[in-house]
Amino acid sequence: MHRNPSCCKKSFNKGSWSATEDKILTDYVKAHGEGRWGKLPKSAGLNRCPRSCRLRWLNYLRPDIKRGNISHEEEDLIIRLHNLLGNRWSLIAGRLPGRTDNEIKNYWNTVLRKKLKACSVGSTKIMHSDKDEDGSSKSQEKVPCPEFENSTGCNGAS
Repeated sequence: MHRNPSCCKKSFNKGSWSATEDKILTDYVKAHGEGRWGKLPKSAGLNRCPRSCRLRWLNYLRPDIKRGNISHEEEDLIIRLHNLLGNRWSLIAGRLPGRTDNEIKNYWNTVLRKKLKACSVGSTKIMHSDKDEDGSSKSQEKVPCPEFENSTGCNGAS
């Protein structure tokens, strides 16, 4: 089976996509469906790398994608899922309909991680009490972070 040369061996357009390129790609995918990304640029008349076309479609141009304005409920879910799953962005995005793994990862790295770090520094993470209700050993009480009213707080989030 013969493969086409990689992107670095040809001179493809690099950088920002133009509105006309977006329209060409969108029209082509609507007419022919997703897939066969290796042949798409030549067939559609785009001077772009196949990988660039695939990523542009999956992360920006698909009609079912929600972009921006992540709600407080989505933030809370991202925090809880990150505590549970770690940096497995595709699994986290799978539980947020219309969101891409790339968008979730970028939102975590630019917004949420900084909020959680500030929260853990600015407030008490865990309050210690001397005894439980039954009078036995020390317990730890989770204190919710004021920035995340619905979340479990700063506990365990990195």
